[in-house]
Amino acid sequence: MVDAGQTPPSGALETASREPRESALEGELARVESGRWRRRVGVVVAVASVIGALVAYRTKTRPPPPARYVSAPIGHGDVIETVQSTGQVKPTTEVQVGAQVSGRITKVYVDYNSRVARGDVLAEIDPTLFGAQLDSTRAQIAAAEANVKRAEATVLAAKLRLDRAQKAAREGIGPMAEVDAAQGGYDVGLADIVAAKAAVDQLQAQLRSSNTNLAYTRIISPIDGMVISRSIDPGQTVAASFQAPVLFVIAEDLRKMRVLADIDEADVGKLKEGIPSDISVDAFPGETFHGKVAQVRYSATNVSGVVTYAAVIEVDNPDVKLRPGMTATVTIHTSEARGVTTVPNSALRFRPSPPVDKDGKKLPQDPLPALAPHTGRIYALTSEKPGGETIEPRVIDLGITDGVNTATTSSLGDFKLVTDETDEAAGKKNKGPRFF
Repeated sequence: MVDAGQTPPSGALETASREPRESALEGELARVESGRWRRRVGVVVAVASVIGALVAYRTKTRPPPPARYVSAPIGHGDVIETVQSTGQVKPTTEVQVGAQVSGRITKVYVDYNSRVARGDVLAEIDPTLFGAQLDSTRAQIAAAEANVKRAEATVLAAKLRLDRAQKAAREGIGPMAEVDAAQGGYDVGLADIVAAKAAVDQLQAQLRSSNTNLAYTRIISPIDGMVISRSIDPGQTVAASFQAPVLFVIAEDLRKMRVLADIDEADVGKLKEGIPSDISVDAFPGETFHGKVAQVRYSATNVSGVVTYAAVIEVDNPDVKLRPGMTATVTIHTSEARGVTTVPNSALRFRPSPPVDKDGKKLPQDPLPALAPHTGRIYALTSEKPGGETIEPRVIDLGITDGVNTATTSSLGDFKLVTDETDEAAGKKNKGPRFF
């Protein structure tokens, strides 16, 4: 203990002054550390508040679940059933004109698109050889007619000899052998006359044939019409030994055309004569020519196992726009229903996906009853609540279809038809909403 009046040692003074300073420093450090913790807690609270507010905002503004099914309303209108095919445009009457004799073409009087009348000369074949053959036949006829006259004169002489022999025999001054010889000569003479006349007739027939062949050297148009094909030029030789070559093709009236369409065997039962048809060609896009079915042929065509039947569609061509040989698309209106209830064909094809468990395995379902002929199954959307849609199968009677909609005679209520389902309903995984 230090007395009053005595001076304390220096070490004691330093110790006494250090203690207050350390206490102050420790207090300051405690205050700094406390401030750091408060700031950290504030940052965490602020971040948590922002995240909470963002989550609340996204939850509040999140759109409803996507629709499970794609639906369509029940329709009302017209259904026109059609059969489509392609075919070739041809004239109603088309005549192939050929040559019936062989020879060299000397003249051609017509060309493509030339209009001709019945009896007009289209071309000529050199008639020199046929004229010479005709003259030769006439000369042979003249010789044959002379043979007839000679035979007649011979018969007349034989008749006189026979008469004299018969008279002599009756008077008893001539032998019977002479009568027999005279009779034989007379009979032979009669036969020679018949043979000579037959030769004349044969040569007359040959003359008519020669005249006909000479006439065939002039190629004549058999109908009124237009030349649409010419395959001969002057100087060309025509050989008609085995078959008549086609020199010209004449269309009678291009204002009346026809289309030969190949109809699939699955559709031929829908066709009958007189039903309307629409024809279109690439040369006139957007323009439709109207015609009607004139004939459905029974003869089948089999190409690579595909069986088709030819349908003849007559079409008016007043402006002569349709040309022979064009490829035409034919739409035949087989039947129609006006002002009927219609359902989309996609609704008739729709079948819901089977339900799955948590592991994605399909759950068993009870099979639906079989459909009767001319009926179909649709699914009505009975509840449209997002995420909770329900459907119900219904059976309806089916009528004709145009490929998009089908007519029905069933009485349907006011509901929507299911035509398809979304990816979620089909069993695809849903990744859920993304917040960032």
